[in-house]
Amino acid sequence: MNRLILLRHPLLPLSVATAKLPLQPFPQTYYSYTRTRMNSEISHGVPSPLTTAEFCATNKGLSTKKCIPCNTKDLQPMTQDEACTLLPQVADWNLVNEDGILKLRRSWKVKTFTKGLEFFGIIADLAEAEGHHPDLHLVGWNNVTIEIWTHSVGGLTQNDFILAAKMNELNLHCLLRRKASN
Repeated sequence: MNRLILLRHPLLPLSVATAKLPLQPFPQTYYSYTRTRMNSEISHGVPSPLTTAEFCATNKGLSTKKCIPCNTKDLQPMTQDEACTLLPQVADWNLVNEDGILKLRRSWKVKTFTKGLEFFGIIADLAEAEGHHPDLHLVGWNNVTIEIWTHSVGGLTQNDFILAAKMNELNLHCLLRRKASN
């Protein structure tokens, strides 16, 4: 008798464990295909990113979307107003402006130093799956801060909000102190 046993890592969201096989950690994408968009994609070979207005209009859940390659020619940094439109969809993240560069920032307090390193390992796995890598900071022995911005364009893009939303869905509570800080 054959049995299928589905195991999930306890820190990944439940939706990953219940996905249909073959199991991919984050299989969704956010490309919108219209006739004109497809013609442009055929000539360039890479899907065009959505404008922020299109992205917001089709945005049912950032965590179900997939980051697009950062070397896409059409990828442009968002304005502060565009970023403020998406900010409510990534709870607990702050919009910061450092020397004219917009970034998303969030901080946590972990239980121990080694829990902080474990926290980073989980974030690193997600970042690798998305092909989009945040700046990770472990300050002191238990203060974790993550900054997300698209280095190649010098500011925020849709990718940054997608990654922040996916981080919010991770079950990291066993690594954190009872009350997280911002």
